[in-house]
Amino acid sequence: MRDQPGTLRRWDQTGVPLLLARLVLGGMFVYMGAAKLQDPVAFLKLIREYDMVPASLPLLLNYMAALLPWVEVVCGLLLIAGTALRGTGLLVIAMLVVFTTAVALRAIGIHQQGGIAFCDIKFDCGCGAGEVFICRKLLENTGLLLLAVIALASNARRFCLRGNLIGRAPARTSTSA
Repeated sequence: MRDQPGTLRRWDQTGVPLLLARLVLGGMFVYMGAAKLQDPVAFLKLIREYDMVPASLPLLLNYMAALLPWVEVVCGLLLIAGTALRGTGLLVIAMLVVFTTAVALRAIGIHQQGGIAFCDIKFDCGCGAGEVFICRKLLENTGLLLLAVIALASNARRFCLRGNLIGRAPARTSTSA
């Protein structure tokens, strides 16, 4: 067995990869969530276009439109602060997988109906950035997904609010009477 950690583990232990992933991913989620909060009715109309919620459940669609931007903002703030990283990372991964799949399926449908070259497809995906080219959006989401995996998998806690403010619990020692 090797005594020295590998290059990736040593780099992770510096805390820099996690810090960069947290700031970029958290910043994007705060920005995109805040953009959706600016016009919740427009966001509601955009997510309705994905047909992910049956028309017979308008209340569920309304709740999604009202809550999702707040969940994104809170996740972004937790990532930036470096608190609850594993749970937040897992939630962000789940959201990104759902968002990316929905955007890709919608683009495939447009491609098949209109005969437009896939990377020439441009629409407002509901992410808060306005109209985007689909290939660029899929690459962006893949990059964000990789950053979320770093946030989930990293063992570093340097530069994390929780890691700096709350130390490890002292080891319990047993005393015999």
